[in-house]
Amino acid sequence: MILDNLITKRHDCFVTKDDFSDGYSRPFDAMSLQDTASGVALWRQVADGIERGIADGRFAAGDRLPGETEIAETYRVNRHTVRRALATLAERGLVRAERGSGTYVEAPRLAYPLRSRTRFSEIVGAGGREPDGRLIDASQELASRELARLLGLKTGAPLIRIEALRLADRTPICVGTIWLAAERFPDAGRIYERMRSMTKLLAHYGVRDYRRASTRVTAAIVDATDAARLDLALGRPVLVVDSTDVDAEGTPLVTKHTRFAAERIEFVVENS
Repeated sequence: MILDNLITKRHDCFVTKDDFSDGYSRPFDAMSLQDTASGVALWRQVADGIERGIADGRFAAGDRLPGETEIAETYRVNRHTVRRALATLAERGLVRAERGSGTYVEAPRLAYPLRSRTRFSEIVGAGGREPDGRLIDASQELASRELARLLGLKTGAPLIRIEALRLADRTPICVGTIWLAAERFPDAGRIYERMRSMTKLLAHYGVRDYRRASTRVTAAIVDATDAARLDLALGRPVLVVDSTDVDAEGTPLVTKHTRFAAERIEFVVENS
């Protein structure tokens, strides 16, 4: 009796074939929940339906998905079920929720070559996306022993520290902490805010070419500050790149500590 009562009601966790026997058709009809007697969780079926729509092109990269209420009405579920489905898709890197705006389909992972001349804007542009940079903060600090070693300076030398966010088609890709010698690059923070590109910043100071001297890649879990900047859920992985660039004579120019959203990029190691 108890089991019969549960089956005859539309449950928030499981669906039976009788729940959708009326041939319900909405804008999501091609993705609607399929008749099933197996008791598959409703949130999983909603997630699978939206994923099919992404896979077959009905929702392209960058498209805004319908709102939670519309999805809930389409699938005849409550909004809690829709939220769980969207959260699952976000964890897999298929969609991204923007606060106050909606949920958007994520672009495929950006192929990011690691080579002697690594330029964010060029890499993003080559992938057919629009690069952008945003200054988060700029400040001065004194070089620690390690930063002094990396930049070929004395411990305690004045540095410019820049916190910057890099994006591709409005999607946050990485956030970086950048250090430069204050003597060689005075007012670098203001220049970066205007140029929004490290390559253009260096060119402003007469550096027309530079190359990567060292690159070290590690993995970490995003902290609360970077999660907000990268629009990631807490606990998501980031790929951490510590690198130093030098000029044509081998003099250190800049050293960086960059955190990439792991679900949005894939590193490609090039030998040349």
